[in-house]
Amino acid sequence: MTIRRSLLVILAVGSSLLLAVAGAGWCAGLRVNMTPSYPRGLWRIEPLDRPAAAGDLVFICPPVTAEFERAFARGYIRRGLCAGGLGPLVKTIAAVGGQHVDVADQVSIDGRQLPDSDVRHTDAAGRPLAPFAGGVIPAGDAYLHSDFAGSYDSRYFGPIPSSGVLGLARPVFTFGP
Repeated sequence: MTIRRSLLVILAVGSSLLLAVAGAGWCAGLRVNMTPSYPRGLWRIEPLDRPAAAGDLVFICPPVTAEFERAFARGYIRRGLCAGGLGPLVKTIAAVGGQHVDVADQVSIDGRQLPDSDVRHTDAAGRPLAPFAGGVIPAGDAYLHSDFAGSYDSRYFGPIPSSGVLGLARPVFTFGP
């Protein structure tokens, strides 16, 4: 066997092993988060055997809407395997159906201020952001939040269907803030 052929065999075997490990991780619910909304790194989707509730940190697929296509075009979210080819979001459910959300300079839920919820009117590139108008969250929807100041969350896109929840988000190996 020539050196060139040996290198090709090693490369093929190594690539196959890497793909097998990545596929097994995917099937086990492992995902990589590279957004600053929560620590970057490896996360696991833990199945949820109850309705999603306020306080749950979840992976959730965004609905297929013009708002989320614009979010993708602006680089707020990535491509992925959710409907419409968008990637899931990692967010905390801050409010659920029946709760009242007020959005001004900060967000209040049922009259209590949501910590780290300052509302921005432009993104990091200076493009305008239109905040959600607020109101009562419809049944079956969730209002999502991250305490990262630059997070693209329900402060801007409003509540989304909780039927998109893939499961609880659990850190496996993360780094950063």
